[in-house]
Amino acid sequence: MHLSQLSPAYQRLLHSLWLQFLRWRERHIKEKTLVIILSLAVGVLAGLAAMALKWLIHIISGTLTSDLSISEGNYMYIIYPVIGVLLACWYVRYVVRDNISHGVTRVLYSISQNKSRLKPHNMYTSIVASSITIGFGGSVGAEGPIVYTGAAIGSNLGQAFRLSPRVLMILVGCGAAAGIAGIFKAPIAGMLFTLEVLMLDLTTVTVMPLLIASITSASVAYIFTGYDLEFFFVQSEPFVTERIPFFIGLGIACGLVSLYFTRIMIMMETFFKKKLGVQWKKTVVGGAILATLVFLFPPLYGEGYGSINSLLNGDPSSIVDGSIFYGDRHDVAFIIVYIGLIILLKGFATSATNGAGGVGGTFAPSLYVGCMTGFFFAYLVNNLGFGMDLSVKNFALMGMAGVMSGVMHAPLMGIFLTAEMTGGYELFLPLLIVSTISYGTIKVFEPYSIYTMRLARRGELLTHHKDKAVLTLLKMHSVIETDFLTVAPEMNLKQMVDTISKSNRNLFPVLDDKQRLLGVVLLDDIRNIMFRPDLYKRMYVSRFMSMPPAKLQLGDSMDHVMKTFDDTGAWNLPVVDGEKYVGFVSKSKIFNSYRRVLRHYSED
Repeated sequence: MHLSQLSPAYQRLLHSLWLQFLRWRERHIKEKTLVIILSLAVGVLAGLAAMALKWLIHIISGTLTSDLSISEGNYMYIIYPVIGVLLACWYVRYVVRDNISHGVTRVLYSISQNKSRLKPHNMYTSIVASSITIGFGGSVGAEGPIVYTGAAIGSNLGQAFRLSPRVLMILVGCGAAAGIAGIFKAPIAGMLFTLEVLMLDLTTVTVMPLLIASITSASVAYIFTGYDLEFFFVQSEPFVTERIPFFIGLGIACGLVSLYFTRIMIMMETFFKKKLGVQWKKTVVGGAILATLVFLFPPLYGEGYGSINSLLNGDPSSIVDGSIFYGDRHDVAFIIVYIGLIILLKGFATSATNGAGGVGGTFAPSLYVGCMTGFFFAYLVNNLGFGMDLSVKNFALMGMAGVMSGVMHAPLMGIFLTAEMTGGYELFLPLLIVSTISYGTIKVFEPYSIYTMRLARRGELLTHHKDKAVLTLLKMHSVIETDFLTVAPEMNLKQMVDTISKSNRNLFPVLDDKQRLLGVVLLDDIRNIMFRPDLYKRMYVSRFMSMPPAKLQLGDSMDHVMKTFDDTGAWNLPVVDGEKYVGFVSKSKIFNSYRRVLRHYSED
């Protein structure tokens, strides 16, 4: 039974008891201690949520695909993904009634723009929608939804205890870290995800809660699923320094593939959003693209972890299972072309899934593309006739770290996640080389990750850079001053002097009858004539008003506002909404607000 279904008397009683508990907590439990306790609770809950999501995906996918043939094409691959997208779309539109796509981006937005507050339904709705989408064959990952779920758990627990936005930010990070740690059994990668992707600062206050949440969630995963690693990988070929040039080559290749994948995702997202518009068109087009690709390339079905395991075991022929090309599974040239096409088309399949109305993330697809890229690189080199014998297994593993590092702009997370998921710690140096070069390659072309790009373009991204972070937290409406007395261009000097006598400002906006800003009158500019009565009836505002050095639009980011102040050297600048006058922004107001937010944001 939901709390809202209880009688008003019971609701008031429960509310009163909870307030009493909160008062007791404030007297007996310090905030730092409470954060540690809550991070433990977040770890447990996010770990259970991760297990629930994996179980639902396994049940749905296993039920649908268990009887499909592996030696011929399966036309059910055309039907299943479309059904999944339709069900997920219906659930989101008519049950959730809220946009729950782009989970990681929405977590970043909540931290930057919504004081780390997420809605209660986000604690479970992404699990339901993504399990349907992925279980039925949507070519997306479960990690974005579980990050969204874990972050929502942390946010709502913090809100229940009436904690400040600064502490809520820590708990949101704990939830996101716990989600990654639970679904991959990778506690270090979970913490690094929060630091590199969500860009939470590593301080003495944040490090312990993040570690506790990640370790707890991973422990829950081990308790429920045993001690097996996420991907089965046996290190059979040792690392040799003679292969370092090929590691460098793979790093560059992974960086370029990361750039391609990112650009395809953004291009397709723009296509679905701006070209198709209404949802039914998106569902038809996206469903058609997804169904066609999954039928031709069955490895694109769902998360694709089965294909990753096959390549990590050095067996490329099994990725053709269930396709119309099964007879060509031992043809080397065909396998090279087939894997190359999968690398090129995975981004289209993922974006079509989300564009059609499915719910899923780009985390698993980047791992998938990385594994394919690494295997493709080594397999191609080995078969070009140069007498090389690169380990396709090792390169598949390194490719996972490389593409993830590039797409997510998170090299440390890519390295540790790959090592923790596979146990491939003996390849730590090659992982470092490939991830670092991949990250450096994509940074040349794209400064933001696939998650942060949307927010960065709108000036809504919170980063480790303190100045930019504080400016992001500041809002235009909070620094606009509206207590300026306005004047009209037809007013004479006498009326102007009367207005000055009623004001404590030295600046007066000049407006027409439609409230459009025509200019400004500065007290210093008329000081030499304002005490000359002989001019009172002969001088008009239209003659001595001046134009401001620049105008700010109501929706401008604070970063743009400060750049405008720097470029003009002004102390006050007018704010307009289109052409209509709104108010003024002053440097002193911004500086005062900046110091207040900086003290709050930097509190340790």
